[in-house]
Amino acid sequence: MKEMKAVIFDLDGVITDTAEYHYLAWKQLGEELGIPFDRTFNEQLKGVSRMESLEKILAYGNKTNAYTVEEKEQFATKKNELYKQLIQKITPNDLLPGIEKFMQEVKEKGMKIGLASASKNAFTVIEKLEVGHYFDTIVDAATVKHSKPDPEVFLKAADQLGVPYESCVGVEDAQAGVEAIKRAGMFAVGVGNADQLAQADLVVSSTNELKFVDLFRAFTEK
Repeated sequence: MKEMKAVIFDLDGVITDTAEYHYLAWKQLGEELGIPFDRTFNEQLKGVSRMESLEKILAYGNKTNAYTVEEKEQFATKKNELYKQLIQKITPNDLLPGIEKFMQEVKEKGMKIGLASASKNAFTVIEKLEVGHYFDTIVDAATVKHSKPDPEVFLKAADQLGVPYESCVGVEDAQAGVEAIKRAGMFAVGVGNADQLAQADLVVSSTNELKFVDLFRAFTEK
């Protein structure tokens, strides 16, 4: 029987919801480029890399070929600067409901904990949330070549934890993230809409519903 040894968390939408800060930063940039968009369109940007998000925004505004590579890189950098200003406001009160209790449970059971984030600012956010002591390793977008749904970030986290992929559980709120976990050969937990996260092995509607006993049962029965 395979043994569960580690839980690897996504950051945005699982540990905290920095999606709002990403949305505000992208929205400001979009407006400056004459491409206004709403929260519905913003759903397409969740869990994807910064440059990929920018390309989606430009395509949405019919401006895919309007800018040079250098200009696009400048836009992406500007968005990140706006985002970094916004996340300075983060405090431990921004932890999603029940997530710290769940991490405590995982630690008490002797499991290792990793972070696999699409954000290049993951270390800053974790520091602001004051939960760094739970993590045995943190892998962010700055240290991987491929963004989700490529499994690289989860595979790297497992490698750094020294745990076989099949002994890892990945926790994600985005479809691309769940796909990345499955492609890494791991057990996938989806947080959110069951229809959107149908590929996950276990789905809970919110972080408050994450319970170690339920996870362990689902993992061992798989």
